[in-house]
Amino acid sequence: MKTLPEYWRPSSLLVITVCLAVSGMLRLTYTGAALAKEISALSTSDLTAEDDPESLSACVAKQTPSALLAAIRERTASLQQQELQLAERRQTLAVVEKKVAEQILAMNEAEKNLAATLAVADEATEKDLARLTAVYENMKPKNAADIFSGMDIGFAAGFLARIRPDAAANILAGLPTDKAYAISLTIAGRNADAPTE
Repeated sequence: MKTLPEYWRPSSLLVITVCLAVSGMLRLTYTGAALAKEISALSTSDLTAEDDPESLSACVAKQTPSALLAAIRERTASLQQQELQLAERRQTLAVVEKKVAEQILAMNEAEKNLAATLAVADEATEKDLARLTAVYENMKPKNAADIFSGMDIGFAAGFLARIRPDAAANILAGLPTDKAYAISLTIAGRNADAPTE
């Protein structure tokens, strides 16, 4: 058997390098084809039925530049109309808010005036009641009793509660028994429902 000369004998390092190079070339070839196939599949799978090349070209053919321009102008006009409506609403709301604020100020002013008027009226009423109470206190008990016997029970009880106790006792003594009892009962029961705690 003939042997190859020394320089023709492949070394083990050379054999491994050749094997790796061939393996790399095969992988690159396979990977390149696989990548191309994958990219092709992705690009076609991303297209929907409306996005396929035929319908896209049909869409482009239908939408001429003048039609697109008309659609843009129509949309612009619609947006401008909506903007005008919003501006009108804002203006109306501003007017309404101003009127409401003015009405609230007027109501607050009227409330203050009413409170002042009621305070004046209450003060005048209190002065009148104090004066009338003093009159009944200074009357002769029999004359005051005659007046109280004709009064409503609640009204008479209100006055007798304000009169000095000694004068009230003399007036009650001059009243008929049933009337004096009803007035006393009304005075005693006026604060029965008041909280005790």
